[in-house]
Amino acid sequence: MTELPPPASDAPVRRHAFGTEGTGTRIPARRPGGLLLLCITALGVVYGDVGTSPLYTVAEVFHGRDPTPATPANALGVASLILWVVTISVLLKYVLLVLKADNHGEGGTFALLALLRQGGGRVVAVLTPALVLAAGLLYGEGIITPAISVLSAVEGLTVATDAFEPVVVPITVGVLVALFSIQRRGTAGVGRMFGPVMLVWFVCIAALGVVQIVRHPAILAAVNPWHAVRFLGTAGTYHLVVVMGSVLLAVTGCEALFADMGHLGRRPIRIAWTALVYPSLLLNYLGQGAYVWAGGRAPEGHIFYAIVPASCLYPMVALATAATVIASQALISGAFSLTQQAIAMGLFPRLRITHTSSTHEGQVYIGTINWTLCICSVLLVILFGSSSNLAAAYGFAVSGVMLVTSITMLAIAVRVWRWPAWQAVPVFGAFAALEILFFTSASLKVLHGGWVPLLVGAVLYGVMSTWHWGRALVSRQYARIAPSCETVAQIVELKKDPKVPQMPRSVVVMSSRPVVSAQDRIPPVLHLFWLRLGALPKHVVFLTVVHENVPFHSTSRQPRFDASTFLFDEDRGSVTSVRAHYGYMEHPDVRMALARAKADAGVKVPGDPRRWLVLVGQENIIVSGVSWLGRLRLSFFRFMLRNAVPAHLYLGLGSDTHVTTEIVHLPSVS
Repeated sequence: MTELPPPASDAPVRRHAFGTEGTGTRIPARRPGGLLLLCITALGVVYGDVGTSPLYTVAEVFHGRDPTPATPANALGVASLILWVVTISVLLKYVLLVLKADNHGEGGTFALLALLRQGGGRVVAVLTPALVLAAGLLYGEGIITPAISVLSAVEGLTVATDAFEPVVVPITVGVLVALFSIQRRGTAGVGRMFGPVMLVWFVCIAALGVVQIVRHPAILAAVNPWHAVRFLGTAGTYHLVVVMGSVLLAVTGCEALFADMGHLGRRPIRIAWTALVYPSLLLNYLGQGAYVWAGGRAPEGHIFYAIVPASCLYPMVALATAATVIASQALISGAFSLTQQAIAMGLFPRLRITHTSSTHEGQVYIGTINWTLCICSVLLVILFGSSSNLAAAYGFAVSGVMLVTSITMLAIAVRVWRWPAWQAVPVFGAFAALEILFFTSASLKVLHGGWVPLLVGAVLYGVMSTWHWGRALVSRQYARIAPSCETVAQIVELKKDPKVPQMPRSVVVMSSRPVVSAQDRIPPVLHLFWLRLGALPKHVVFLTVVHENVPFHSTSRQPRFDASTFLFDEDRGSVTSVRAHYGYMEHPDVRMALARAKADAGVKVPGDPRRWLVLVGQENIIVSGVSWLGRLRLSFFRFMLRNAVPAHLYLGLGSDTHVTTEIVHLPSVS
């Protein structure tokens, strides 16, 4: 084998940027139809979950595990409490404040994490685990929401006759299986129906509430918050905590306002809430309160269906079922999007992602997540059997996510928005205090179902934290073996040497770190390739996929692709580095990146992707001197690594691309 030349000084490097529009850019939120259409769409996409909460919230207070006596005073106090909790937690916190914390127009847990990183400091290290745990709890909510929502809707059949009681669970299971079965078809077609259905739903629940308010107008006194305060003051400590756990159900799904902001924009979400959702919810809660205040009878404890006229019961059950399916769809789609973002941010193993829309980047399907959610939701329905039993499992995830959001918003307000601490602490501290009460009340139900989201959150936290830890470990181990690898300048000198054999083809070398300088070390896989064969490809292309801290690369206003050419010679070939930039909400398309590089930067790769040869590394981590706990965690990481989708498939190279794998033996982990 030819002796390596000494490292050369940086030779002239030609740099070239291209692809300002690129691939995977965001579809603009302003779609044909104007603001009104976006507002109607928001009803289905954003407000399905919080909009169906009246099905079970009031019933859980008066007919749940620890019921509140259905007296006129309690009815007035509970109605007032629900009204003001919705006002404070949803209107003031999420609609007015949290929606401002967007990352280039995108919201959600990982948008908060990206925004928090902009401020820097130790608070990032402290809050990152909390946000990862919050993401895990959102998966728990994605499991429980379809189960409790559909189950509570189907239970309306038992109000008409007890004969339906034995079929409630089978019907619910059938609806859930059908819902999850159609996910791979995409939600674009069904999505057009979501908004109008929810529009009808909100109009109907508002009308039901108005009828009861007209019959018993004394309930309007609940608008005075004093009734809520007096009710809490006389409830006793234990019962106060129990009631708050039930009232929390009124704000489930409020995080969807923030998570789905990128699809619709801040303004339509706010207008839809203010113009229809908020008043409809208040009217229905007041109506249910008026019914309880008047001593109305609630068959099977379903207060919502008790205020529905007998002639409209079956249509209302059908409408409620449709509304709850829509509410479930929002959480299921959110789980897909959350997983895609976590993968891009290095927090989740690579999974096979299918795009279900050719026009909307965010519409994706992940089979592993879909069927896991399906199995878990069906098991919950069978295990708990009723929406009242499931309600105990619901609040833990919601309150945990809300509390983490408030704490993170406090840090963002001070470090990113530059609010004075004396302003930020009282505002977000007040929200956090209320959510600590919610979280405490939900914690009392851990043994009665609260363990479900806690278990799901803990498992997902373990997966994400272990994967992030493992990838960081692999990166450090690669850094340890990097000094033994050649530099780009040395590879260039080798290629210029006529004694060095060359393979008459192009090889694309996947590199985890961008290669931008002639003094950068080459990826270990090419180093091993050179040592094993004693030859170099005629054309070497280093390809790096760079995931940026923005949701869509188009928001950074930088070229999507840039290339550096270190050698370009007709006889001795070329050495080129290509970087493709993507946001954390985009799925990389490396095939497109190479095609653009070939056209715009003169990168030497065959025109037919099926003739490409891609060189990737497969890590083999050697373990020694590790404690049993560290060995267990490392074994779990290695299991995920073996079962993750190969990088070349995830990055869009396709199964028809020729891939050669080099085993990289990493130094001992101690």
